[in-house]
Amino acid sequence: MKKIPKGAVLALCCVATLLLTVDLTVLHLAMPRLVADLGASSTQYLWIGDIYGFAVAGLLITMGNVGDRIGRKKLLLIGSAAFGVASLATAYAPSPELLIAARALLGVAGATIMPSTLSIIRNVFTDPGERTAAVGLWSGMNAAGFALGPVVGGLLLDRFWWGSVFLINVPVMAVVLVGGLIVLPESRNPDPGRIDPASVALSFTGLVALVYAIKEAADKGLGHADVLVAGVLGVVALAVFTLRQTRLADPLIDVRLFRRRAFSASIGTNVLGIFSMMAMSLIFAWYFQLVLGWSPLQAGLAGLPGGLAGGIGGVLAAKLIPALGRNGVVALGLLLTAGAFGYYGTLGTELNYLALLPVMLVGGIGIGLTFTVNNDNVLAAAPRERAGAAAAVSETSFELGAALGIAVLGTVLNTVYSATMTGPAVARESIAGALEYAATLPADQAAQVVQAARLAFVEGVHATGTVTAILLACVAVLAFLGLRGVPKVIPEEVLAARQ
Repeated sequence: MKKIPKGAVLALCCVATLLLTVDLTVLHLAMPRLVADLGASSTQYLWIGDIYGFAVAGLLITMGNVGDRIGRKKLLLIGSAAFGVASLATAYAPSPELLIAARALLGVAGATIMPSTLSIIRNVFTDPGERTAAVGLWSGMNAAGFALGPVVGGLLLDRFWWGSVFLINVPVMAVVLVGGLIVLPESRNPDPGRIDPASVALSFTGLVALVYAIKEAADKGLGHADVLVAGVLGVVALAVFTLRQTRLADPLIDVRLFRRRAFSASIGTNVLGIFSMMAMSLIFAWYFQLVLGWSPLQAGLAGLPGGLAGGIGGVLAAKLIPALGRNGVVALGLLLTAGAFGYYGTLGTELNYLALLPVMLVGGIGIGLTFTVNNDNVLAAAPRERAGAAAAVSETSFELGAALGIAVLGTVLNTVYSATMTGPAVARESIAGALEYAATLPADQAAQVVQAARLAFVEGVHATGTVTAILLACVAVLAFLGLRGVPKVIPEEVLAARQ
């Protein structure tokens, strides 16, 4: 039997997932330019930003199952080729409509790649210790990608047009495609059964509707008609989907996995971990630029150490498990992150970055510890032949957590800002609106409005940081109890055999 080059396999999987997470955040900086160049309406602006996430969230479960059936390597290569083509189409899109279509194709391709990388790792690294270490590096690359996105975007947008942030995907995906053909082993479920079309439709409808409702609730409030309709539709579709899975011989998801504490506790903790990370990533971008007045590139570089520290946490997780246990490592990671958020709740309108830096590093390490152990728990809880489906559930929890974090914590921030800020409605709506309003005033009045807006925004950061710190500390206790008894070393199929 040909020996599998495990290092090369892990490198390719990490590069692919790094690019996908970079792509999630790099668009934020490019949006103003591409909207101006293409003349996009406000509705088109929202769809350009959201369609990628909707496609990914809706198709992850389906694509994870497709990989289990046709082969994870095959699906990863198909997705990589499609991602490269879609990136070209996005970079050179001549109209908002075509840009939205190209972003949707990017989302479809991304949904094929995400679960494929993690399920390939699950099938290649069969030794429990090696698997945990590999998942740690993979999780670290995820965390690093979120931080690298703004930096990459800032560097490119300083020199090139907005399409360059998508064009960089092409050579990276070419490397993944060629390298994958050479080094990746094929694996699939030997007895896959058939995919149930009704389950595909229900999962897609439920997840897209739920993510849409969460996103819109942050802007319009829970009482808006389309938010209520989408929320009800999402909950009902997912409830019917869950019920249907219990009656199928070949379900998309074995919902019995959620009866196992290691699986359900890990998924829940991941949701809340990404909940905090995504929200604070966005809030820091605003804080660095709108309160401190830094450039987009400066803001991206300032947030980079925290994301890179997530990679350190991923590597440390495997080394700490023997001493602390899996529940201890997850709880430690959450407590470290909670402590960092507690410090974020003390930031002012002026910043000593050297004092902030070690706190960001500690928080990043905490996130890396948490994600690594939880992802490893999820993979170990499912049989190897269902690794794609298990990986898809883990990735879906990230999508839901990201949407919830921005919606809930963004609402806390905006509510406190609006309650604290004085002046006309445009200034109370957001700090960006206040700064635009100040630009129309005489210099002395503008300075007063700007200072008031910055102070109000900082009050919002205080509230958001404090709420998140308390939430993460509570989740740390729940995770410590929920994961108690999970073996430090999980051999093949141990959790899958447990009820």
